[in-house]
Amino acid sequence: MRPDSRPADALRELKFTRGYLGNAPGRVLVEFGRTAVLCACSVDKQVPEFLVGKGQGWLTAEYGMLPGSTAGRKPRDKAGKVDGRSVEIQRLIGRSLRAIVDLKSLGERTLWIDCDVLQADGGTRTAAISGAFVAVVDALTATPDMPPIRSVLRDSVAAVSVGVVSGEPRLDLEYVEDKVAEVDMNIVMTGAGHFIEVQGTGEGATFDQKELDSLLALGRAGIAAITAAQSAALGPLWR
Repeated sequence: MRPDSRPADALRELKFTRGYLGNAPGRVLVEFGRTAVLCACSVDKQVPEFLVGKGQGWLTAEYGMLPGSTAGRKPRDKAGKVDGRSVEIQRLIGRSLRAIVDLKSLGERTLWIDCDVLQADGGTRTAAISGAFVAVVDALTATPDMPPIRSVLRDSVAAVSVGVVSGEPRLDLEYVEDKVAEVDMNIVMTGAGHFIEVQGTGEGATFDQKELDSLLALGRAGIAAITAAQSAALGPLWR
């Protein structure tokens, strides 16, 4: 029995709140159960130095957890120093979004993705990726003189966690499950069903091909549901 009595193949309650606080053209609060991440997308009319004059854009991401987002206070990053876990996650977010962005069509612009965890209960990186996509669509739509959105975005992107807990493959782990999982995996996919990244680790045990296949199938089904929720939240902006 899962802590919240969900079936093994069920997502937590999922919600995208567009236009949530702030001034960025794309800003979305994404909630997976008790995990809440504020995703903002800003558009900068310049690119990093290594891309100047090359006629293409860039997308980069930053990720952080607010001090009150966890049970014990998380110290703030100071003096420009970011902890290793945050660096890993923001690189994952950037890679995941760049996989579906046509940087040539974007032109010499930079999309900045800022993901701030307001409350953490497992799956913060996957929630950030899923919410960031919605924020990007809103930002591109709201920015003047932007190419048609379907020429900039080749597809959607979403992510979810899966794992083996007490010998059972489970979808969308909350923290109490994640911390005792024998196998822990994060899956990133496009809306069309293509894998972008799979991060899988045997935390306390090994896993075989059958277990891997069951986890990938769980993840694929979960991402299909998240993709549908993204589309429903965006309405006519993403059809």
